[in-house]
Amino acid sequence: MTKPRVVIVGAGFAGYHAAKTLSRIARDRAEIVLLNSTDYFLYLPLLPEVAAGVVEPGRISVPLSGTLNGIRVVVGEADRVDLQNRWVGYTNPEGDAGRLAYDRLVLSVGSVNKLLPIPGVTEYAHGFRGLPEALYVHDHVVRQMELAELAEDPAERRARTTFVVVGAGYTGTEVAAHGQLFTDRLVAQRPHLDVRPRWMLLDVAHRVLPEMDQRMSDTADRVLRRRGVDVRMGTSVAEATPDGVKLTDGEYVPTCTLVWCVGVRPDPFVAQLGLRTEKGRLVVDEYLTVPGYPEVYACGDAAAVPDPNNPGRICAMTAQHAQRQGKLAAHNIAASYGQGRRRPYRHRELGWVVDLGGKDAAANPLKVSLSGLPAKAVTRGYHLLAMPSNRARIGADWLLDAALSRPAVQLGLVPANAVPLESSSPEVARYS
Repeated sequence: MTKPRVVIVGAGFAGYHAAKTLSRIARDRAEIVLLNSTDYFLYLPLLPEVAAGVVEPGRISVPLSGTLNGIRVVVGEADRVDLQNRWVGYTNPEGDAGRLAYDRLVLSVGSVNKLLPIPGVTEYAHGFRGLPEALYVHDHVVRQMELAELAEDPAERRARTTFVVVGAGYTGTEVAAHGQLFTDRLVAQRPHLDVRPRWMLLDVAHRVLPEMDQRMSDTADRVLRRRGVDVRMGTSVAEATPDGVKLTDGEYVPTCTLVWCVGVRPDPFVAQLGLRTEKGRLVVDEYLTVPGYPEVYACGDAAAVPDPNNPGRICAMTAQHAQRQGKLAAHNIAASYGQGRRRPYRHRELGWVVDLGGKDAAANPLKVSLSGLPAKAVTRGYHLLAMPSNRARIGADWLLDAALSRPAVQLGLVPANAVPLESSSPEVARYS
């Protein structure tokens, strides 16, 4: 008899861990197919370190075929789901169309950059959600420093060494923190550049890391300001131009760099499904199934999963939730085939970690607030535990960065037009 087929759409934190768990507990009961736009799982939390040249890009790209035993990987972008006839349509990288019939379906298509109706932003800003974007930002920063060294006009030199980051959440804070250290090192390697690079961190919120513990926020704010980062809370971009940005307080800042880190929104693919949504996310019950379609599961940023700790609310769009929900979806699918019992989604906050570069970090494991080297140890330990593979290589990169000077060259692999903000980056436009 032919085995039933489970199709998982998306290999972000939710989809990858759903596939990994299913491969362990149910691969003898069902054929498991993972559809993703790339052949790797991207560990997003270390993207700022890739942009700053601390970690090699290949380290955070976990191969799907090499780490998911018994899983059939199909590289392509989903473009249609027929819920009545139970198949998923997709287009492969060569432009050819295909279909995957399913008995169970997991929708874990993730999120893309959140856009705001601000003039000029889609034209002149770059997001920070994928590997191409991190590589582009790295090259762009190095290029601006090199051009600044050659510039004879002091105003041009200041503009090229001014870097504006919008969004003081997890990603934006780490980008600014690592960025200031990165450019300070670049200046030290360029004796003819007499300008201290200026990083600005903007947010309409009243504090850095507004979604996290106040003490973590205070630690991050203190570290950023000590390094010279220009932290502007209650301020954002009113307009972006080719030569700079106009702030909401009326100031105009000449700059060649605008990094957009204001958050994420559910992948637009969700809206094409014709299913009920909440805040753009698929409505599911506590077992992660879609009402009216018990064979369809949704998890991660694409799903509006009820938060049992906050009745009436849905879970935040975080990697922790996505990973846990992916594992639960796998267990509940196995239960639907008679292996175990299905369970509702439950979670307990384990705390947060924020790497601020150098010897600095902020963490609150199990609600114990830490800063400095203890926080750094916890932060790096957490990332190593969370990484499905490449742990030794990442650890080696950290050791080399601490012991040796960091090389900084333009690789020229990603042109600006390859990472437009309005469509996110190719690898995450569907499945981050």
